Amino acid sequence: MASTKKIWLSSPHMGGAEQSYVQEAFDTNWVAPLGPNVNGFEETLEEYLTEGSKVAAVSSGTAAIHLGLILLGVQRNDIVLCQSFTFSASANPILYQGATPVFVDSEETTWNICPIHLENAIKACISKGKKPKAIIAVHLYGMPYQVDAVQEISQKYDIPVLEDSAEALGSSYKERKCGTFGDISILSFNGNKIITTSGGGALVSRSQRIKERAIFIATQARDDAPHYEHSHIGHNYRMSNICAGIGRGQMEVLDDHVKLRREMNSFYATLFQDIKGVKVFKEPSLDFYSNHWLSAITVHPEQTNGITREDVRHAFAKANIESRPLWKPMHLQPIFKDALFYGKNVSEKLFETGLCLPSGSNLTNQDREHIKGVVQSLF
Repeated sequence: MASTKKIWLSSPHMGGAEQSYVQEAFDTNWVAPLGPNVNGFEETLEEYLTEGSKVAAVSSGTAAIHLGLILLGVQRNDIVLCQSFTFSASANPILYQGATPVFVDSEETTWNICPIHLENAIKACISKGKKPKAIIAVHLYGMPYQVDAVQEISQKYDIPVLEDSAEALGSSYKERKCGTFGDISILSFNGNKIITTSGGGALVSRSQRIKERAIFIATQARDDAPHYEHSHIGHNYRMSNICAGIGRGQMEVLDDHVKLRREMNSFYATLFQDIKGVKVFKEPSLDFYSNHWLSAITVHPEQTNGITREDVRHAFAKANIESRPLWKPMHLQPIFKDALFYGKNVSEKLFETGLCLPSGSNLTNQDREHIKGVVQSLF
């Protein structure tokens, strides 16, 4: 069933207006990490997110997390609690600051940070005389985490939340946009995200002061002087005017991209509805609205006559269709082998049984028929 055209997991999808914004940047010679596209992109994001959001566009989601930790005062030897079931970019910036990551397991409904294990981790750290400095909670694959429960714990122990909304632009919880819940939040516009700026990200807060401070640090922390004066460590993290131009064009099609990704999730729900032992990842209640950045399934061989996640992945690969196992939890990664972990085995089981499926907003009916044919042949 091989196809000459590869079906990708999540490829960039241009809307058409991006080129005009980029051309304007070239025409006016605004190619540096500042300019009207950067300002315009930030303003459009602020209008989209609402809630008084203030946005600083930066070079990547990872850079935004690093800036967020700096702005939350995380320093060497501080403890930062982090969702284990996530991409490494959620956790790596903790090490950039010389801080110590402590990982927390997921719960089964949203696959995100478990409030019970989160509170257990906080209590354990405090009992050892080391109150955590921050909590990194992730909206995985576009699915909002249990916002109310996490915020209640954050307020109870006075520990700020760094909301990793890299995969969740366009998602919402109780009709409020993801990216607006954390003390500081971040977005990603990497090439495979719901919209892209080629490479890029954003830091979001409700404070103009925090936005300005983020931009200051992201532009090498240059003091206000006629010469180059530096009183603080800075980073080269600002988004370029060219990339921001792509982002302005992408914002015009964001809602369309969310609609198309959600339609792909519905396609999979229908495709697998009569296949015993395969479960499509869906919202647990109407409080949750996922952009379904990536649609995912779990495969349970005890119910599928022995067919495993790997059998599904290999069948897709043979047919020139990209799929990928769910994130390997951070506490299982070699780089974090000595880190503390609080939880049971929810994220481990998800890694063993879960598979991300092609989810792009640019997939065609022909692509869907090809995917359907592989699934029907296998099962």
